[in-house]
Amino acid sequence: MKKESKTKRQPTHVVWQVIGESDKAKWIRVGAGWANKDGKGISLVFDAYPMTGRTVVREVTENEDADATGGQE
Repeated sequence: MKKESKTKRQPTHVVWQVIGESDKAKWIRVGAGWANKDGKGISLVFDAYPMTGRTVVREVTENEDADATGGQE
């Protein structure tokens, strides 16, 4: 049996709720995602469930904490 690592992996993706369009859109971080080992999917964990707007999943970037627009400007 393969031994699993005890260290937690950092998310590879961020889940955003986007309300509005273009420059007036509000991006709210609602969860995170981890790429599956086989590279064919992403496992998502939500901190909140979006009720309106749209849901966007984007790769984590270096400045993710500083950039609340989800890379969309």
